[in-house]
Amino acid sequence: MDDHSPLSSRRVVIGFGDAANLPEDDELPTESMPLNMGPSHPAMHGTVRMVLEVDGEKIRSADVQVGYLHRCFEKEAENATWTQIFPYTDRLNYVSPMLNNVGYALAVEKLLDIDRKIPERAQFIRVIVGEISRITDHLTCLAASAMELAAFTVFFYLMKAREWLWELLEELSGARLTHSYVRIGGVVADLTDDFCPKLRDILRRCRASIDDVDKMLTSNRIFRDRMDGIGIITRDDALAWGLTGPVGRSTGLDYDVRKDHPYLVYDRFDFDVPVGSKGDNFDRYAVRLEEMRQSMRILEQAMDLLPAGPVLIDDARVALPPKREVYNTIESMIAHFKLIMDGIVVPPGEIYSFTEGGNGELGFYIVSNGTGQPWKCRVRPPCFANLAVLNKLLPGLFIADLVPTFGMINMIGGECDR
Repeated sequence: MDDHSPLSSRRVVIGFGDAANLPEDDELPTESMPLNMGPSHPAMHGTVRMVLEVDGEKIRSADVQVGYLHRCFEKEAENATWTQIFPYTDRLNYVSPMLNNVGYALAVEKLLDIDRKIPERAQFIRVIVGEISRITDHLTCLAASAMELAAFTVFFYLMKAREWLWELLEELSGARLTHSYVRIGGVVADLTDDFCPKLRDILRRCRASIDDVDKMLTSNRIFRDRMDGIGIITRDDALAWGLTGPVGRSTGLDYDVRKDHPYLVYDRFDFDVPVGSKGDNFDRYAVRLEEMRQSMRILEQAMDLLPAGPVLIDDARVALPPKREVYNTIESMIAHFKLIMDGIVVPPGEIYSFTEGGNGELGFYIVSNGTGQPWKCRVRPPCFANLAVLNKLLPGLFIADLVPTFGMINMIGGECDR
């Protein structure tokens, strides 16, 4: 080698003598190192900590620790009336709060035995706001995950689409993010006059944005190299760990609560449930991408079939009377006072009700002792089960693989640390 060649072109060997006698890489003595990743790490979103044991760049073991955003939802629910819990449900999965509203309302209505008396228009509206929230959930997941893999343009495209939908929900509910729009017995208010035309226009623009992202990512060599064959979950593992939603369906597990246990009016809509075959990060990406398109199909059908009628049950024991009547009749004033101060009186009993949340099966197990407050309110958050599989999934991967794998699991801190 020329003595004047740059240092970067030389092979410098220290401590092994003749370079020809160097041991192979797998024979080199190595020592594992503990590595703390999160909660103050961009890829961990500030809500989870992983203690890794790494050998070079390869992960030997992973201890996933949640609890950094614990909200005490289940304990707080014991000290609030059945209606006052709705703002708490918003903060479970805070990127798809309407789905939490709907799931909780259905559980209480089943315990009240009024689930078959909910006005038909209210059921359609619940489907509409729920599917909008499902789309915003998937948009957020894919946008953040793409950005973490340096696809910054994709992030802007998807965040723009999410903003269109959130602005529409803000017009409807008065709040951009934590809507508290659903009520036991229906919804708090009817759709705005121009809601459906605006939604149709937004869906057209969202579909175009999703198609653009599909073109930018799906066949992108760098993106595929980071996603294909990484973080593989088998169908048997999905069943064993209780994985549902896009994570479970990516393994080929064809389970969707909307199809297998229809609620509201989902049995009236024609839509497909996308499933993967390999169970890797790319399948989870592809399933979410197609699920957004299927949600748009449901929304368009729901708007076409939307019936007229009331949006709240006509039952003074459950629904607040109109303010005009409260101010002018003693009966309505007393009913309003009792519902606000004591809450809805739910008969003693217990029930488990489940719906299809953004991350999978969202369940509420509630127990009533016959008062205006729950005795117990237990949540089955879908991403908690999905996150648990990371302890098994991460060993053997590289540190760089952890970022897309964690992103495609889509851990939501408020839902996990309920």
